[in-house]
This record gives sequence, structure tokens and C-alpha cells, in this order.
Amino acid sequence: MTLLTGKTAVITGGSTGIGLATAKRFIDEGAYVFITGRRQAELDMAVKELGDNATGVKGDVSKPEDVDRLYAAVADSGRRIDVVFANAAILEVARIGDVTEEQLDYQLDVDFKGVVFTVQKALPLLNDGGSIILNASTTAARASDGIGVYAAIKAAVRSFARTWASELRERKIRVNAVSPGATDTPGIDTLARMMFPGPDAEEQFEGYQRSIVPMARYGAPEEVANAALFLASDLSSFTTGADIPVDGGINQI
Repeated sequence: MTLLTGKTAVITGGSTGIGLATAKRFIDEGAYVFITGRRQAELDMAVKELGDNATGVKGDVSKPEDVDRLYAAVADSGRRIDVVFANAAILEVARIGDVTEEQLDYQLDVDFKGVVFTVQKALPLLNDGGSIILNASTTAARASDGIGVYAAIKAAVRSFARTWASELRERKIRVNAVSPGATDTPGIDTLARMMFPGPDAEEQFEGYQRSIVPMARYGAPEEVANAALFLASDLSSFTTGADIPVDGGINQI
């Protein structure tokens, strides 16, 4: 028997990168998956790739009404939820002297409020004994020039895992975080160009990562998906409030 047979999972930001890799992994293990994405074309492509055991719901987690539509789609399908992966996030690069109110508000709306409402609004449909997974980041525990706002929000997300694990223990709902390091997703090129302006941004950023990551490479989305699978399944039945680093050792060595 596969690890998630008969389970229903919701993955925000599931049309690319870590979210899409996790959707594939969950489906391979027997789950039915609902994914969200802000761009309809990418969402449609992802659902086509995932096949019959996936439904795509266009939406932006920074908008509570979009999150409501997501869970309305789940309810209309007659399903309940066993796993929530609050994965959707955005990143803006700006040092403290350059952070604008617009940048701050946007990151708070997506990366902070979006996580809160993704979890809160799932609760009426979430089965007792279910699993909630929050996508945090290794940046929460280390200084990284230019992404202080993102790092601070991800530290808050890590804190949510602890608090919500306590608050939901009566329902035997486990809440954990996964903290990726630099991962080879579409967003990595955007980050590279922000941190290393110029024609060789991607090469410079990759070289920088190789110099600071003990395993000397980017992570793959599938490697983060494997950690999410562990947290989603009964393999982690005695794990709650935890943070699983998938970072090539950058915060461990």
C-alpha cells in the first residue's frame, strides 16, 4: 500500500517548483491533490501534467476570498482534507535602507497572512489526525543580506508550527515545518538577478551557493517533496512542532 492512499491534500503554490514536485510525489503515493496558482496558464499545465488525481483552483493566498474559493471547491467535491501544505510564497530583495512599504505589505500579505488563512480556513474540512505542513526557510536562522523581511517572516512561520501544534493537539492534528535551502525552482533565477545584477547573475549565484553550502549544490524540488511526504504520512506519526531542514547542511555544519 502506498503512503497516502485515500488521502486528500491541498497544496498552495502548486503549479511550479516545490509545490508541483510535492503534488506529484503525493499523487504517486495515492493521494488526490488540490493545487492553487495565481497564473491560469501555469496552473492548467500543472494539472495536465498531474493527471486525473488533481484539481487546480486559481487563486492568490494573499486574498482571503481566494482561499475561501479553494476550500469551497474541496467541499463541493465531497471530499475532506487530510494534508495541507502551505507552500505559496514570494520573495523581494531589498536592504533595510531600501525596503518600501509596498514591498513590505506584499510579502506580509502572501508569506504571513497567506499562511495563516490557508491553515485557518482549512480547519472545518481538515480531518482529525491530519497533517499541516508549513514551508519555512533556512533564511529564518541565518543572516542573508537583502532578504531580511522574508527571513523574519519565515521565522514567524517556523514559530506558527510550534504554536499551532499545541493548539491543535486535541484534534491530533500534527503541524510541522520544512525549511528548504536554495532550491532549483523558477524563482531561483529571479533571486539570482536581484542579488547579482548583470549578465552572469545565474552563474554568480550558483557559484556563491556552491561556496557556502556543504553539499556544494542547489537542492532539487523533489528533495523537498520527499521531506513533505514524510511529514504528510504516518511515517511521522510521532512528529509535531518540528522543522525539517532540507538545506545541504548550510544551517547544520
